[in-house]
Amino acid sequence: MSPVTIYTSFYCTYCRRAKRLLEKKQVDYEEIRLDEDLEKREELVESLNWRTVPMIFVNEQFIGGYDQLAALERSGELDRMLGSTAQSDS
Repeated sequence: MSPVTIYTSFYCTYCRRAKRLLEKKQVDYEEIRLDEDLEKREELVESLNWRTVPMIFVNEQFIGGYDQLAALERSGELDRMLGSTAQSDS
C-alpha cells in the first residue's frame, strides 16, 4: 500500500469521516494534528492554498479534503492511487 498522510484537528467531523473511510479500506495512514502545530498549519495553508482540514496526501501528492477523498473512492481511483487490488464497498 502507498503511504497516506492526513493532517487533522481534534474537533473536525470531516477528519473523522476521512479516517473512518481509510480504516474501512484497511489503509494505514499517518495522522498529524494541526491544532497542536500551528506553525505547520500555516506552512501548509501557504503552500497548498487550502485552509481547511483534513488535508490528505497519497504518495506525497495532495488530493484535498474529505470530499475529494470520498469522490476518489466512489470512482475507484483511490484504489488505483493506493496500488490496492481491494474492491470498494460502494
